[in-house]
Amino acid sequence: MSDMECYRPAKIAELVENSGIAKTQLSVERTLMLAVLAGAFISFGALFYTLTVTGSTLGLGPTRLLGGFAFSLGLILVVIGGAELFTGNNLIVMAWADRKVSTAGLLRNWGLVYVGNFIGAVATAVLVAWSGVLDIGDGAVGNTAKFIAQSKLSLSAQEAFFRGILCNVLVCLAVWLSFAARRVSGKILAIIFPIAAFVGAGFEHSVANMYAIPVAMLSGNVAADVTGLIGNLVFVTAGNVVGGGGFVALVYWVIYIRPES
Repeated sequence: MSDMECYRPAKIAELVENSGIAKTQLSVERTLMLAVLAGAFISFGALFYTLTVTGSTLGLGPTRLLGGFAFSLGLILVVIGGAELFTGNNLIVMAWADRKVSTAGLLRNWGLVYVGNFIGAVATAVLVAWSGVLDIGDGAVGNTAKFIAQSKLSLSAQEAFFRGILCNVLVCLAVWLSFAARRVSGKILAIIFPIAAFVGAGFEHSVANMYAIPVAMLSGNVAADVTGLIGNLVFVTAGNVVGGGGFVALVYWVIYIRPES
């Protein structure tokens, strides 16, 4: 595999670090707007997943695999279209560990992006609830949305945290692999399988949950439970940070960037 076909891991580390530096230098306005877009993009992927798995008779594994492929739409839109996603931005930890981004800069980016992602996801949930899309198939899509939300709300703190870790290991690896590709087609292919794996395995993505739980509540399929939503997001978000920032960004920083002693 030559450098002409894709970037090597050491070069990917450099590209990811430089991207992290650039992200922290964006203005508040641009960061928030790009984050709102990312929240909407991930919501589109979650909606596509809900539609795809509804009524499937393929069996558990194949249905989840197909749904995972559909959900990949969200990260494809983020990476190719350009947007700021909290889970992917956990990779900024690489630039932070290299002391090229301050702790304040890192937390500023994460805070703004998280808020923007939430706004975009909830706004999309409102539009979906009002659109009547969940009534497709005599309410079958709405029943699927209900099942998804109830499953997430029923998770224990431990389950939510560790599923959050596993999820963002795969999400950040998908973003990492997308940096290796030189063509749009390569970036899309690099994203699909890690995302399909996390979705198929039932791992937890904080931004996806910002859509999946509210849309079921807003449509009346699930009783409003703000406390349950916050509880889920707290533990899933913490897991996402550990998975993406610790198990991916810090590990690759140690391997490819940290100066040899």
